[in-house]
Amino acid sequence: MDRAQKEKVVEELGQIFESSGVVVVAHYEGLTVAEMQDLRARMRDAGGSVRVAKNRLAKIALDGKPCENIADFLTGMTVLSYSEDPVAAAKVVVQYAKDNDKLVILGGAMGETALDPAGVKAVSEMPSREELIASIVGCIGAPASNIAGAIGAPASNIASILSTIEEKAEAA
Repeated sequence: MDRAQKEKVVEELGQIFESSGVVVVAHYEGLTVAEMQDLRARMRDAGGSVRVAKNRLAKIALDGKPCENIADFLTGMTVLSYSEDPVAAAKVVVQYAKDNDKLVILGGAMGETALDPAGVKAVSEMPSREELIASIVGCIGAPASNIAGAIGAPASNIASILSTIEEKAEAA
């Protein structure tokens, strides 16, 4: 790899470290090509990516970035898993590590916060961005659906609902 290629790799890695919601570092020694392709496919389905890079170039790319505290994890055969969603990459890597003991999670970073293996596991158990959006939409939509159901009900049901609301208001 000549100097120009190395500079390009450092620039790409720098953008990854800046724009990713989470970066997980793991050892992948002993993984077959098929297993690595499976990890890449799972990560792609979750909206993330997997990157293998020389540790020295990754350390250069980390210089001055918010997650530069993960430089200590970059020893041996390391793989970087990352995603914009702060939870997606961690979920995929933790699940894959459960299925395949050759992938060993070393740690990671979420913004400026360094994560140890337990921290990566804790992040993986958080709801994803899509799950949070769905729950918020559900909370917002629930009162509207209750009103719509009440409007469509016979008049006697409306009267009983209004009296219940009035009783609750008087009790409070």
